[in-house]
Amino acid sequence: MKNIKLDYTNTLNFLTEEDILELKDEALSAREKLINKTGLGSNYTGWVDWPNVITNEEIEDIIKTAKKIRNQSEYLLVIGIGGSYLGAKAAISMLDEYFNNKHELKIIFVGNTLSSTYTKELLDYLEDKSFSINVISKSGTTTEPAIAFRLFKELLEKKYQDGAKDRIYSTTTNHDSVLHSLTVANGYKEFYIPDDIGGRYSVLTAVGLLPIACCGYDIKKILLGARDARKYYLDTQFMDNEAMLYASIRNILYKKQKDIELLVVHEPKLSYFNEWWKQLYGESEGKNHKGIFPASVVYSTDLHSLGQYVQDGKRNIFETVINVSFPEENIIIKGEDNNYDKLNFLTGKTLDYVAKQAMKGTIQAHVDGGVPNILINIDKIDEYNFGSLAYFFMFACGISGYILGINPFNQEGVEAYKKNMFKLLGKPGY
Repeated sequence: MKNIKLDYTNTLNFLTEEDILELKDEALSAREKLINKTGLGSNYTGWVDWPNVITNEEIEDIIKTAKKIRNQSEYLLVIGIGGSYLGAKAAISMLDEYFNNKHELKIIFVGNTLSSTYTKELLDYLEDKSFSINVISKSGTTTEPAIAFRLFKELLEKKYQDGAKDRIYSTTTNHDSVLHSLTVANGYKEFYIPDDIGGRYSVLTAVGLLPIACCGYDIKKILLGARDARKYYLDTQFMDNEAMLYASIRNILYKKQKDIELLVVHEPKLSYFNEWWKQLYGESEGKNHKGIFPASVVYSTDLHSLGQYVQDGKRNIFETVINVSFPEENIIIKGEDNNYDKLNFLTGKTLDYVAKQAMKGTIQAHVDGGVPNILINIDKIDEYNFGSLAYFFMFACGISGYILGINPFNQEGVEAYKKNMFKLLGKPGY
C-alpha cells in the first residue's frame, strides 16, 4: 500500500532474494488458505473480510452509542483483558495528544489485572465520579474481567440504582454466553463479537470500535484504512505485497536461528501498539514448541537500557522498526551565542530530522552488529493509518502462522494457568 512501505534492504546481509523467492509458493498458498478458509483454524478467520462485512447500521449504532456515553458520563470503564482491550488501548494511545485534557470522556481500562491495590483505588476514585461501563467478553466468565465487572457493577448500582442498567454496555457473543444472558435479563445495550473472530483479531469490531468512538475518533476512517489494506493484500502479487513479504522474511530469519523479534517504535504514542502486536504474534505463533518470541522497545529510550544487549548480546534477534514519515508536530532547533552544550551544529535543523538520523544510525549499528532489520514506513499517525497498519499485521500474522505450520487462531496453552488457578481457588469441577 502507498501509505505502508516495507524496506527489507537491511536483511540482505543475512538472507538473499533467492531465499525470499523460494518461499513464494508457500506464502501464496497461505494467502489462499486465509481467503478461502481452508487452513487450520479457518472458523476463526472472519476478520479477513470483516472491514467489508460490517454494516453501516452497526457503524452508526456504535457512533450513536458513543455519543450517548460521552453525554452521560465523565468516565467509561472498559472491562476486558487481552484482545478485549489491547486494540482499543493501542488506537487511543496512538491517536491521542500527549497532554490532552479536551476529551469529554476519559477512558479507564480495568479487568486486565488482579491487582487488589489498583482495583480498590479505582473504586474509591469513582465514588464521586460519573461513569459508565463497557464490559467485553465472549463468555462473561474470564476471571479477571468477571471479577472487575462484579465489583464495578455493584458500585454503579449503588450510585444509580435502577438507572445503572442504562450505563452498562456489553460486547459479547449472542449465544452460549453468560454475559449475553445477563445482558438480556437486565436490559443492557449489547454489541456482538462475531463468532468467527478471536479476541486478538477483534480490534476492528465493536470490541475496539466502541471505546475508540467514545474518544471521538473517526471509526469510519479506521475501517476505510483496513478495507483498502484488505483489497491490496488480497490482490497484490508476492514481490509487491508488503504483508506477504514481511511474513516470509520473518520466517526465513527464524529458520536462520533469529528467534526473537523486537518491534521498535521511535514515537512513544505507539508503545501500546507494541503491546497489541505482542499479543497478536505471541498467541498466534507460540505453538508446538515453535515460534518467534515477540518483544518490543521504544527508542531512543530503550537504547539506554537494552541497547547494549541488542548491539553485542546473543545474535538471535532481529528488529522490525515502525517509522512515521511525517510527525504531527515539529520543532526547529535554534543556535545559542555561548554554545555551552555544544549543540550549535544542529542550528536550523528540526527535532524530527535529528530523530530520523538517530534511527538510521541505530539501524546501521545494529545491522553491522549482526541484527537484521525490517523497516515499515507509514505516512503519518491518523485513523486511516491505524486501520491499515492493524490489518497489515493481522494479515501478515495469518500468513506467517501457516508458513510456520501451526494454527494461528487458537490458544490452547492459555488455558493451562487457568486450570491450576481454579484448582487452587477451589472452583467446583477442578
